[in-house]
Amino acid sequence: MSGRLYVIEGLDGSGKATQARRLADTLRERHLPAREISFPNYGSDSSALVKMYLSGQFGLQPSDVNAWAASTFYAVDRYAGMKQDWGGFYEQGGILIADRYTTSNAVHQCCKLERSEWDRYLDWLFEFEYQKLGLPEPDAVVYLRLDVEESQELMNGRYHGDERRKDIHESNLAYLARAREAADYCAARFGWKVIHCEDEGHLRGISSIGEEILSVLGF
Repeated sequence: MSGRLYVIEGLDGSGKATQARRLADTLRERHLPAREISFPNYGSDSSALVKMYLSGQFGLQPSDVNAWAASTFYAVDRYAGMKQDWGGFYEQGGILIADRYTTSNAVHQCCKLERSEWDRYLDWLFEFEYQKLGLPEPDAVVYLRLDVEESQELMNGRYHGDERRKDIHESNLAYLARAREAADYCAARFGWKVIHCEDEGHLRGISSIGEEILSVLGF
């Protein structure tokens, strides 16, 4: 028996970790077997290449590492987590709530490519992770949609204005704008459940967004 996997996706600062934790807590309160997982897993050796990439050791621009190479860094980290940590829980019927997943590769690596290459890359990506590596495919993906400008403001608050703490994705506004475009495309193509984090120019509250997530997932 396999479990279920729900993914929380979105730009940096959109509240993915908060909402993943909140959803997992709510399901446990309802006596459902749920746990939260997060990618990359910075506490594991499996994230070494991801950390090198994001810190600029392979180049200071995201495009210095092509979409296929970068995708493998993140995919291997997920594979290691499945084999060493959460795979057994899932196989026994547990509910996984993922803060980022293969979907983050889709968003952040598509934006390195010409629009005409997106479908070819996405077909390769999902076959690679779900078929070749055997990672579980999500039952649903929740996309927290947020403007790039608001994302930057939230990250500035997180890092207390210290730009040096941002990785090569977070510090590149043009890249983040392209990632938002790619996320919108993926959401439309794959039927992700879109949650708008702003209402008439104002950020919605955590509880309001959380209640909508529960609703769209049918809990």
